[in-house]
Amino acid sequence: MSDFDALQAAIRRHADARQAEQRACEAFINALYHALRTASGPGLPLNNVTLDFTPDPANRLRPAPPGGWVAAWLRLGLCEVLVRVRRVEGTFQGEYGAGGTFQLERTSEEDLIALARQLLRDVAATYANQSLGTTSQLN
Repeated sequence: MSDFDALQAAIRRHADARQAEQRACEAFINALYHALRTASGPGLPLNNVTLDFTPDPANRLRPAPPGGWVAAWLRLGLCEVLVRVRRVEGTFQGEYGAGGTFQLERTSEEDLIALARQLLRDVAATYANQSLGTTSQLN
């Protein structure tokens, strides 16, 4: 078997796991989007939040290898924030904005709303020139 054939076989062998991981990360980002829309509280939806999946600018291979990042731009009114998520040993790890990070083992509605509120506070702090870069362990 040539090196090229070995590469193709490795990609095919892990395709199902990689696709399942990508779907899980996309579902997580979609749930975060919905949490952002409700982060202001019951009956106070944020209507100017949009979601646009994008190839992760840091991925240097396509398809991304297992453990790769899934990315999306979240438009929050007048700004957009890049959110990157990956699964590591069943935990969602992510990055957003100018240095925000998070790690979630559970993805309950409360966990996602807490993350959405933290993301909003961190992005607001960035524009207000306050310190950023908190790591949120939300469970």
